[in-house]
Amino acid sequence: MSFAAFKMMHWATGIEHCASGFITHSSADSTPKIPPITADDIDSDWTTSTKPIGPVPNLITAAANVLEVYIVRIQEEASPSLAHKAAAEPKGGGAVLAGVSGASLELVCHDRLHGNVESLEVLPNGATDGGRRRDSIILTFRDAKISVLEFDESICGLRTSSMHCFEGSDWVHLRRGREFFPRGPLVKVDPLGRCAAVLAYGLQMIVLKAAEASTGLTAPAEDSTFRAAAASRIESSYIVGLRDLDMKHVKDFIFIHGYIEPVVVILHEHELTWAGRVAWKHHTCMVSALSVNTTLKQHPLIWSAMNLPHDAYKLLAVPSPIGGVLVIGANTIHYHSQSASCHLGLNNFAVPADGSQEMPRSGFTTELDAATATWLTNDVAVFSSKSGELLLLTLVYDGRVVQRLELMKSRASVLTSDITTIGSSFFFLGSRLGDSLLVQYYSGIGAPTLNHGVKEEVGDIESDAPSMKRLRRSPSDALQDLITSEELTFYGTGPNNAQIAQKNFTFAVRDSLLNIGPLKDFSYGMRINGDPSATGVAKQSNYELVCCSGHGKNGALTVLQKSIRPDTITQESLPGCKGIWTVYHKNLRSDSSKGVADEDEYHAYLIISLENRTMVLQTANNLEEVTENVDYYVQGTTVAAGNLFGRRRVIQVFARGARILDGAFMTQDLSLKSSNTEMNVASDGATVSSVSIADPYVLLRMTDGSIQLLVGDPYTCSVSVINPPVSENSDKLVLACTLYHDKGPEPWIRKTSTDAWLSTGIGEAIDGADGSTHDHGDVYCVLCYDNGDLEIFDVPNFNSIFLVDKFVSGRSHILDTFFHGAANNHINLTNKYSEDIGQVRKEANHSIKVVELSMQRWDSEHNRPFLLGILSDGTILCYHAYIYEVSDNASKTEGVVSSQNSVNLSNANASRLRNLRFVRVPLDTYAKEETPSGVCSQRITVFKNVGGLQGFFLSGSRPMWFMMFRERLRMHPQGCDGPIVAFTVLHNVNCNHGFICITSEGALKICQLPALSYDNYWPVQKIGLKGTPHQVTYFAEKNLYPVIVSVPVLKPLNQVLSSLVDQEVGNQFEHDNINMEGTYPMEEFEVRIMEPEKINGPWQTRATIPMQSSEHALTVRVVTLFNTTAQRNETLLAIGTAYVQGEDVAARGRILLYSVERISDNIQVTEVYSKELKGAISALASLQGHLLLASGPKIILHKWTGSELNGVAFHDVPPLYVVSLNIVKNFILLGDIHKSIYFLSWKEQGSQLNLLAKDFGSLDCLATEFLIDGSTLSLTVSDDQKNVQIFYYAPKVSESWKGQKLLSRAEFHVGAHITKFLRLQLLPTSADRTMPGSDKTNRFALLFGTLEGSIGCIAPLEELTFRRLQSLQKKLVDSVCHVAGLNPRSFRHFHSNGKAHRPGPDSIVDCELLVHFEMLALEDQLEIANQIGTTRMQIMSNLNDLSVATNFL
Repeated sequence: MSFAAFKMMHWATGIEHCASGFITHSSADSTPKIPPITADDIDSDWTTSTKPIGPVPNLITAAANVLEVYIVRIQEEASPSLAHKAAAEPKGGGAVLAGVSGASLELVCHDRLHGNVESLEVLPNGATDGGRRRDSIILTFRDAKISVLEFDESICGLRTSSMHCFEGSDWVHLRRGREFFPRGPLVKVDPLGRCAAVLAYGLQMIVLKAAEASTGLTAPAEDSTFRAAAASRIESSYIVGLRDLDMKHVKDFIFIHGYIEPVVVILHEHELTWAGRVAWKHHTCMVSALSVNTTLKQHPLIWSAMNLPHDAYKLLAVPSPIGGVLVIGANTIHYHSQSASCHLGLNNFAVPADGSQEMPRSGFTTELDAATATWLTNDVAVFSSKSGELLLLTLVYDGRVVQRLELMKSRASVLTSDITTIGSSFFFLGSRLGDSLLVQYYSGIGAPTLNHGVKEEVGDIESDAPSMKRLRRSPSDALQDLITSEELTFYGTGPNNAQIAQKNFTFAVRDSLLNIGPLKDFSYGMRINGDPSATGVAKQSNYELVCCSGHGKNGALTVLQKSIRPDTITQESLPGCKGIWTVYHKNLRSDSSKGVADEDEYHAYLIISLENRTMVLQTANNLEEVTENVDYYVQGTTVAAGNLFGRRRVIQVFARGARILDGAFMTQDLSLKSSNTEMNVASDGATVSSVSIADPYVLLRMTDGSIQLLVGDPYTCSVSVINPPVSENSDKLVLACTLYHDKGPEPWIRKTSTDAWLSTGIGEAIDGADGSTHDHGDVYCVLCYDNGDLEIFDVPNFNSIFLVDKFVSGRSHILDTFFHGAANNHINLTNKYSEDIGQVRKEANHSIKVVELSMQRWDSEHNRPFLLGILSDGTILCYHAYIYEVSDNASKTEGVVSSQNSVNLSNANASRLRNLRFVRVPLDTYAKEETPSGVCSQRITVFKNVGGLQGFFLSGSRPMWFMMFRERLRMHPQGCDGPIVAFTVLHNVNCNHGFICITSEGALKICQLPALSYDNYWPVQKIGLKGTPHQVTYFAEKNLYPVIVSVPVLKPLNQVLSSLVDQEVGNQFEHDNINMEGTYPMEEFEVRIMEPEKINGPWQTRATIPMQSSEHALTVRVVTLFNTTAQRNETLLAIGTAYVQGEDVAARGRILLYSVERISDNIQVTEVYSKELKGAISALASLQGHLLLASGPKIILHKWTGSELNGVAFHDVPPLYVVSLNIVKNFILLGDIHKSIYFLSWKEQGSQLNLLAKDFGSLDCLATEFLIDGSTLSLTVSDDQKNVQIFYYAPKVSESWKGQKLLSRAEFHVGAHITKFLRLQLLPTSADRTMPGSDKTNRFALLFGTLEGSIGCIAPLEELTFRRLQSLQKKLVDSVCHVAGLNPRSFRHFHSNGKAHRPGPDSIVDCELLVHFEMLALEDQLEIANQIGTTRMQIMSNLNDLSVATNFL
């Protein structure tokens, strides 16, 4: 492995930072969402319980380097007229709270940055101009980089408005000689948006001055609309050295409310203390308030407060009208303002500063270290403590004087990493350790309508939380918590707090974001429904990753399966199948009596097109062939079939005609002739090649490139043929076409037209005649020509309303060329070159065509359409529509210039969709497949309800599900059946909302989707453990998973203290001076042996091996040992433990061996051997039938006699503590917690363990593994600074000091803590069809999991491929616009954090940067490929081979 590629496969999900602000809309834009109350609605219920929710800001989350912006969509309590709509799609919710029945998060933009977000704040716009300006996002990155982002509506994404960097040689004096800083830059913002401040390098405060809102008079007139909606910006920045203001150790700072100028309060420690001195010196912190004058750059001290406890760590600014600041410590909360102060003790460790006066204490004990907090109202803050409890802190105040603080318990929730209030009714709990929650709160002042709501809630939260419809029967771990009844009590009325008793808070969980982090360990096992006979890519669907994730009560086993393996209900053999369709049949008599909802209607017929005939099957109960008894066309193949006229008729289209059927009886027969009379000779051969149906229209594309439209008449249920004017007047051939049906309560496309008449109600004007088609919405026709242009027409008039030049080149944004001219085309790159290069470029350009189109919008109020196009080289272009309103005068001038027929402009102008734009969505995980030219196969199938999900299914040689969640497409491959020829949905008695797929081998499979959570990068199933999982291993023979789990248990204090005494020395413990009352939480460890019982069902704990008190299980592994007495191999479960008893007791550990037997259905675990050793046993492995133990600072090799372990060899490495141990053949790789890695070998003859080489640097290892590339062996290690290094052993090279030193082969900054590597063999790609057993087949990639919840891999590359991709990577650094202006090269440099480090070779390419190449426009791709001396095809095939080779799981 001389060269490698780094590739992410599953991005981080653990949310570390969140904030809320008006990013995509201003506060003036959004009106209250509550429906207006009409006169007859007003009664006592409404008046007491409904308060308008007001504008709801966006939610911004950051997980490692993933930045996402969400809109909170609120669903009001349904009035009777809307009841049927709400019943069709519950969006998460439950009890109606304040007139809201549900809320969900909808994704606006998702960006992956080249840097980890250290802190995140929103710069508010200030209330200067009535809230018309939007807010901006301020991000900070390690060492001292600050980026300010704003949302740009014209590109529907984030744009960098300013960047501030205080790194490099000019700013080196800011470090004051220090190399290492424990935390990155911290940003805080003035509540009125006048300035922001960043604390960097420990003591440097960078003040960012905000630009003042420009007044309407000064702005230029034509630009005024744009200026008014602009976001807040940063104007300038300067540095304040806090050391000059006599501050030494700054812990936190914040801007406070209620002053004319911005005032910053800084919490700092003027003298440090330490554990041995706390009894004497404990109140060492203080707060200082500085007034910030950004113009004069002066910072006078206004007030300060001394004598705060040493464990104070956080400040919270109290909102107006009270003002002031809360100082939060582990045991106390203090309130300070310029005029008043008060405090509250939380437990027995809270001591007053002078020891004399009595301290007010809360009614219960708690600890607030590592808590997060936000304000619900101006006097109530919610805290989320380290145990996951929500606490409410109320400030009891009079005027502006706070008299006292009162704390009460609320409910249990997830362990949070950040918390933010969204508007006046929601808050969001962001979590790294569990699922993040969106919670609605309501403070009723004794509202009568809420009393029954509270009682119902115990049941409601579970039944209606987002788990039901959207997460599909997999309630998240956090929702489980909120259900347990004892945690649901509201401590509303504590002792003597009459004022608070009226403030009752009611909470309802409205939505949750799934998180699989932190992945502490994972193992690679077989799925229960795996297919043992599978080979090649399909074999990968047999495996799954079982991960230890979460912590404490959010601990869970997470089962990840990248590819979907459907549950097969039945399977038939059906060779030669070409296509398959299911159709409904509504017969009028039965319809009125039953009144079945559309969603639940069963399919009536299944139509299967074979090579030269068509089969028809009845599907209502069982599948029965009825081909003989129906009037379908069965003599040849069918091209398509579907329903018309509200499911009353079926249309079947075949090569030369079409039939309309009512159930089994034909009502109309059409034969189709080609329209182009000039091409009479060819017209005999023109047959139907593709069909698109949108009730009541059917669009046909003929093989000669013309199109025909069948128009249905809903009265007579008959169809007539129209030749659209498009095909007559143009000589351009249509290559792909589709109809788009804009359904829904309010059609979406109408909003993008500027014509007032069109946008208010053209539907009624046209369809209103018969009164039956009101709900049809509008139908549009999308065409793609052979020159690569895309055009949208309205149907049936065929007026052109949208035109895009060169759709095929895949630009990042497309808009109507007719209006906006060539503004959206990139500058033509071809003119820079001489003609001959231009010619080459053109040929390459023309060979790529669009072969299929599909445009779809699902029925929900806010959904925007997706447009999918497949190109002939296998690329999939996916576009998401959005609206950007252009001011008239700007676009008309462009229009005149661009439009050739300017005479025509005025009347064509009226109905064009000038505000419609599309933004391209990246599809990362997709491996492409070539489509042979000329074959127009219909590969995209739209599904509305397969197991409650909606999206596209893409058939072909690499089938893929595109599922739509929160306005984002989630892509999940389905590899288990190989290529899929045809797909259709099926809903009947035996198959509830399932589907049928036909494989290329000719198997017809009727399947259902397994009940997993699909709203994640990979489908996932979470099994809650109610404890922290530490390590998991896979027992392959018995298909079991032993897991180390620890659960906190409260123990009496005297029991805990007596265990801390070394029994052997016999020291007696003095009981006199210590109060023995109370309990202390201790982690109790056990090894659970778990088994997946049935597919996607709950897992069963088959056996439990408990540990002794204060004994921690450190490692569990399945080992194969050679029994020397019986002369055979035995597979045993080995557990290594350690006694954790404090620093006064010498460390000991135990090695335990268990045999696991399956007797009938039960698992029997018997202890075979146990022995106590000196030193903790932190890692173990089997080495050629022997057992290798890492016991404290040495490793010992044992042989197994069947009854005991006997040592045969030992070696005194590592110096400190082994974190990981890997074995290949007789080589041992060992990672030490502090001293990097050691490479040893074992010789059987002299039974010796020899140290071959080691890394001489110091490195805090987290995980190690061997990387095998053919015959080369490399050693990979990850460290606590989020790097990966690859070493090799080369005794013949002079730098290696005769082989003692390991040499560096590559190094790379991953940006996440890698906790586990797994070696997996690379899959064969099309490129290497070599002989088995050659070097190419013996190549392995390393799959890794991280604490941030991300999964990726490091795969070896050929040198030629590596050089090509590396030169491409260097080009992409400059030629792609990176989000937040971050440099990918500096992000991927090795981070040594102040330690001396010699830079190693740069031999890893970064696929996170290379994926941008596929998102570039075709012209740019050809240009860049040409500049680095290669071709686009070559680069694409390299990237594709890499994704095929690493297509694991």
